[in-house]
Amino acid sequence: MRIISYKLTEERNQLAALTDNDQLYPLPFTSFLEFMNHVENRDQSYLTAVNEMIADSLPIEARLEELDLQLPVRSYEVWACGVTYLKSRDARNLEAKVTTNSYYDKVYDAKRPELFLKSTERRTVGPNDPVFIRSDSNWQIPEPELGLVLNKTGKIIGYVIGNDMSSRDIEGENPLYLPQAKVWKHSCSIGPAIRLAETVANPYDFDITCRIFRNDQLIFEGSANTSQLKRRYEELVSYLMKDNETFDGTVLLTGTCVIPPDEFTLQEGDQIEIEIPEIGVLSNPVRQLAAVKN
Repeated sequence: MRIISYKLTEERNQLAALTDNDQLYPLPFTSFLEFMNHVENRDQSYLTAVNEMIADSLPIEARLEELDLQLPVRSYEVWACGVTYLKSRDARNLEAKVTTNSYYDKVYDAKRPELFLKSTERRTVGPNDPVFIRSDSNWQIPEPELGLVLNKTGKIIGYVIGNDMSSRDIEGENPLYLPQAKVWKHSCSIGPAIRLAETVANPYDFDITCRIFRNDQLIFEGSANTSQLKRRYEELVSYLMKDNETFDGTVLLTGTCVIPPDEFTLQEGDQIEIEIPEIGVLSNPVRQLAAVKN
């Protein structure tokens, strides 16, 4: 069972349930946070709540691809984890031009994971919205990741696809530049749906595929599996929660293991697709931030 949000009118979004046989049922909420508040106050499971709401409903006649999909959850904050996959560690070392005993080697093996604030609600975009590339970077890539949708106590409510856009040259120049390498306008996308955690048999067996198109031609495709993740989700969440205030709908991105070749950088007009079959396809065009009017 997946939850989506789509534009019903210019002023109003509609939440809906998407079943595994691709039937869409409207839910009586305009946002996922409203839905969370409803379920949390009743101390019932999310899947039970959805099944009760759609039991006597008729499916929406429109197909998913006909809907104007919106952010499935408008998170106050999106956090991210770094160097949780071996391939990510190696890529960070290459950026920083180090070979042994680097900070990235140390954090990969350390007890404490790397966590950082990736985005806020106003910086995060949804399906089909443009992601921006920085004007002061010459080496930029998408980072396809599995995201955990949390309630305020740190419980994993669902799973979502995330794109943790990254400026490799900025971070490689100095690890203290990480915030600038990771956070700017439209530097994070989330979507297209939230897969309820109760409906996932093994969250360490998600296939993640990233495709990048340029002039309608496929120029990169890479895949990996969340079984390659070094740390457990609960471990990452526990460090996010330490002495920290979190909110219903917080998203925690769990790190990337799909990285384009070292000579690759995104360009204006590229199209990024990130697919996790159990969740869907998150698609975003690429725009040059300097060319976009605010």
